[in-house]
Amino acid sequence: MDNIWLQIALAATMGMMLFFLYPSAKRWMQDGPKAQQGDWMAAVVPLLAVVGFVLLLIMLV
Repeated sequence: MDNIWLQIALAATMGMMLFFLYPSAKRWMQDGPKAQQGDWMAAVVPLLAVVGFVLLLIMLV
């Protein structure tokens, strides 16, 4: 709690960012492209590859 004013300023800045970015995010969610049939698999395969690579690195150590 050394820098209470810094923490207050950070909280206020983050609150203002959320306040100003909310309308844009709402519009993007409404007008953005909708997910198609194969989109989830296209996202899951690279994620599984990264998880597998990290597990391989952990086992090598």
